[in-house]
Amino acid sequence: MGRAFAIGIILNIGFVAAETAAGLWAGSLALLADAGHNLSDVLSLVLAWGANILARRAPSGRRTYGLRKATILASLANAVLLLVAVGAIVSEAVHRLSEPAGVETGFVMAVAGLGVLINGVTAALFMRGSHSDLNVRGAFLHMAADAGVSLAVVVGAFAMARTGVLWIDPALSVIIAAVIVLGTWGLLRDSADLALDAAPRGIDVDEVRRWLASQPGVEEVHDLHIWAMSTTETALTAHILRPDNRDGDAFLHAVSEGLERRFNIIHATVQVETEAGRACRLHAEAV
Repeated sequence: MGRAFAIGIILNIGFVAAETAAGLWAGSLALLADAGHNLSDVLSLVLAWGANILARRAPSGRRTYGLRKATILASLANAVLLLVAVGAIVSEAVHRLSEPAGVETGFVMAVAGLGVLINGVTAALFMRGSHSDLNVRGAFLHMAADAGVSLAVVVGAFAMARTGVLWIDPALSVIIAAVIVLGTWGLLRDSADLALDAAPRGIDVDEVRRWLASQPGVEEVHDLHIWAMSTTETALTAHILRPDNRDGDAFLHAVSEGLERRFNIIHATVQVETEAGRACRLHAEAV
């Protein structure tokens, strides 16, 4: 995945520089808006790549889980970064709507067409990992959205060339901003949830509780917590009441294996309690 990040960053840095220069020369706000979006995506790729590297570092003294959570923080930062870029785009678009300016449409179409190609290739590099890693998914969504936005710029420039209507360019910038917000909202929501230690999307906490309660000899499950250690790793802690725990080691092994196989929870810590009449002090906090 590191190679994909490197290729994506190099391609997009070159394109951002070319697109910015072209947007200034042609007077196209839509092209500059797309360049700003692409620049935020370059930064997001750098963040995502850095987080991916940090997540592989071994645990140390105070950081007993290592730096796995860096991937979640990078996803959250990427979403916020995109929303900041949207604010700048909309602000300038509103100004341009009141004072439309001419645009070199042919040049804009050529540059934006190149953007469709570059962003499409970059998105393809992250497609495989986007289904299982929120951090990689963020990179994939950004690149895929960029390809779509660049295509919209091509269409807008063509429409301006055919009609001579100058407000199409700033109006298209507002549409681009709306597309960015729609594409970013899910990433912002999911990464914020994981940063706040919510159970990852796709894991039903009640179903996990029922599965644990259905294991041999289990009478009760309480103090169950499920959270993301990173964008790809999920952890669980739980207290289980199991009066007859003579096969304790085998039971714990089977539960851990079952949680990984059934729910993709790879780091499970289960505390077994055997005295039914002696209430656990965390029982009142059962979730």
